[in-house]
Amino acid sequence: MAVEPLTDEEIERSLADLPGWSLRDDRLVRTYSFPGHLAAARLVAEVAEAQEELGHHSDLTLGYNKVGVSVNTHSAGGKVTELDLRLARRVEDIARVQGVA
Repeated sequence: MAVEPLTDEEIERSLADLPGWSLRDDRLVRTYSFPGHLAAARLVAEVAEAQEELGHHSDLTLGYNKVGVSVNTHSAGGKVTELDLRLARRVEDIARVQGVA
């Protein structure tokens, strides 16, 4: 099933429910900060598992105490779709459980 890109207005409305997330260069992006490296690595591992479950993957960047998340839908021409919003919400849920969001 083809996934359609969202309009900028649809994305902006959805971002109101995703504090910390923004639209940059046709990607949803967010950076999380942690007290240390192991906590940051745990988020990466849990997000990777969630991405496998969803069948949709972001780019994850792990630093010493930061994790960057960047996502769009390649099959929709590298644009943001509902799949990306669903993944961003899932990442937020994981971060919240870890006490980060």
